[in-house]
Amino acid sequence: MEQRTVADTVSDLWEREVLPSLSGLVEIPALSPAFDRDWQRSGQLDAAVAHVRSWLVDRGFPGATVEVVRLPGRSPVLLLDVPATPGREDAGTVLLYGHLDKQPPVGGWSEGLAPWTPVVRDGRLYGRGSADDGYSGYAAAVALQAVRDAGGEHARAVVLLETGEESGSPDLPAYLERLADRLGRVSLVVCLDSGGNDYERLWLTTSLRGLAQVHVTVRVLDSAQHSGLASGVVPSSFRVLRALLDRIEDAETGELKLAECHVEIPANRVAQAKATVETAPGATAGAFPLHNETRPVTDDEVELVLNNSWRPTLSVIGASGLPEPAEAGNVLRRATTLALSFRLPPTADSAAALSAIEKALTTDVPYGATVELGGVECADGWNAPEPAPWLEAALQRCSDEVFGKPWRGIGLGGSIPFMALLGEKYPDAQFVVTGALGPDSNAHVPDEWLHLDQARRVTEAVAMLLDAHAKG
Repeated sequence: MEQRTVADTVSDLWEREVLPSLSGLVEIPALSPAFDRDWQRSGQLDAAVAHVRSWLVDRGFPGATVEVVRLPGRSPVLLLDVPATPGREDAGTVLLYGHLDKQPPVGGWSEGLAPWTPVVRDGRLYGRGSADDGYSGYAAAVALQAVRDAGGEHARAVVLLETGEESGSPDLPAYLERLADRLGRVSLVVCLDSGGNDYERLWLTTSLRGLAQVHVTVRVLDSAQHSGLASGVVPSSFRVLRALLDRIEDAETGELKLAECHVEIPANRVAQAKATVETAPGATAGAFPLHNETRPVTDDEVELVLNNSWRPTLSVIGASGLPEPAEAGNVLRRATTLALSFRLPPTADSAAALSAIEKALTTDVPYGATVELGGVECADGWNAPEPAPWLEAALQRCSDEVFGKPWRGIGLGGSIPFMALLGEKYPDAQFVVTGALGPDSNAHVPDEWLHLDQARRVTEAVAMLLDAHAKG
């Protein structure tokens, strides 16, 4: 495959075709179902699907189909199914994944920027869903076109764009079950919903943490009481909650105390963390806007990487029963609720971890207070298989010819439920989890932006990987 043609095709299509259409996609407020319970009536997810579908149809791949798949009551899936190039029909199926649903807009966007207003500035496309990850379907299709234009080869390729990823992909298992026969033998999975620590090289996500979530309520009274009369007699619901959390987390260090939440970190992932820090020193510690004199939890950046990718953590992400300080009277409240979010190691058993968490929160509760659990959820993480020789060689070539710097792998602290599901369903497949997101791309928060040059380079890399996969 002629690399110069790949680069020219990618650059031309991104400039002429992708950027205008992707900008139009940014304008569609296609909130994920978790953030738009009335999504079927609002029609925004359908509008996003229709927008991208139209663009994919215009690609005109010979023999390809573009289809919107719908299951009753579930958010739709958009499929582009491109036949293999001649002679590569036995190479299995390449599944290229992305999503079209978006996080909420949230406030605080900078002057001149807004969530549904695409703005190109200094090589960046600003707008919600630009980087996370509306560009993915475009990049996948352009990579396929570049392979063909450059005389390369690819296996049968299915681009799958779901519309529920930001809600935890609750509908995806049902779609994969429905599509299993059509997908056939998946031998390579390319996920474009990730990124890395800089915009100078290709980054592969090699692991993703699992999760567990629970809303815990402690009730101590049938009705609130005057704090001067009741305190010292009735226990504080907040104090009872604090005692329960102390069973789970060391308040001094943040270390979780439950054995079910821990695993032994593989040696190759420890080595990878060290290489990541050597490649991009300061990227982890400096990735977040720490306020004033606030410090990271440790000065050892390798430990920070491992904390974020292979160790369990607890975050209190919500609360109720607590009035605003200006409105708080001298009242002993009847109940307190906290929303607890646990990130679990990639290979931990999330169901066992959740069971241990529930037991710690509900057993021998101080003062016999009532504990209620709700919003319970868990999902396993994912650890990538070792790259096959063909993939290792192709990654090296991508690094040399596209980026000019060696590729790196990194474990991410977040979750992509789809990956754990696919890892279980296709245990013999190779996985390339990558993307154009960087440490300051602002996914989920104000001023989200896509690094356009990195997106083009990632597209080139995917084209090279498709060709290498077909040839084995």
